[in-house]
Amino acid sequence: MVYEERNVWSGLVVTIIAMAVYVVVVLRQAGTGPLTDVDWVPIMLWTIGASIAVTIVISILWGIVAGMREPGGVGKSDIRDRDIARMGTRIEQAFLAIAGVGVLILCAVRADWFWIAHTMFFGFAVAAIVGGIARLIAYRRGL
Repeated sequence: MVYEERNVWSGLVVTIIAMAVYVVVVLRQAGTGPLTDVDWVPIMLWTIGASIAVTIVISILWGIVAGMREPGGVGKSDIRDRDIARMGTRIEQAFLAIAGVGVLILCAVRADWFWIAHTMFFGFAVAAIVGGIARLIAYRRGL
């Protein structure tokens, strides 16, 4: 498995787990009350920060292990990796654009900040997940 693919795997797994944990924490905070009453900002910020930190740590540790197994192949990327990254980025941008339109619509109807922020937050997460899956498919089946 090449360096770039390892990073895609770590980001994808961490994103999925982080989003699941976030949803559980927010739903527990809400209890039987409305979701908009939850103090979601610190939960969201901690989720984002922890996700970034955990992804970096996993990538480093996985790189160290891979380096011990195959010292010459760690960190190398080629044109295929760049093409796959470019394709994944285009897919992610499409989903971010959809989320952006959703945010604009919610702003136009003066929705609660909770819904606006979560539309963008989950838009980023869905974009990362779909883009990661597209990259993994490209690594396994080709472009």
